[in-house]
Amino acid sequence: MSLLNNLTSIVSKSSKRIGRGYGSGKGGHTSSRGMKGQRSRVGSKIPLWFEGGQLPLTKRLPMLRGKGRFNVLVPTAEVTLTDIEKMESKVISLETLKLEKVINARFRKAKLVSTGKLTRKVTVEIPVSAGSKKAIESAGGSTK
Repeated sequence: MSLLNNLTSIVSKSSKRIGRGYGSGKGGHTSSRGMKGQRSRVGSKIPLWFEGGQLPLTKRLPMLRGKGRFNVLVPTAEVTLTDIEKMESKVISLETLKLEKVINARFRKAKLVSTGKLTRKVTVEIPVSAGSKKAIESAGGSTK
């Protein structure tokens, strides 16, 4: 059995630098760009979204027209226990959240998450997380 196989390497080989002349060991005048074409030339800056003259993807997709196009972008509103604590109403629904301006009027959904503390008794009619359900029931409230 040879001891040479068990020796650790003490020499680290540096990577070849592309396009630094023939003496660098990699690349002369083409230096991994290929022979001809737009990408082989100096100053070739083709945008990432360019599809070679084909109609681009952004123009192929249909446009969303009208005022309702922004409603798709609004996700579910996140309501905290601290927000509920500041409210005056005892029944918490999507309409009461909009009336008291806790959430924007464009939101179509809302969910209660357990951030903060709740000390008063409320009835919640929106979806709740497990932690917030526990906090509501410990304060004497109920969820639907």
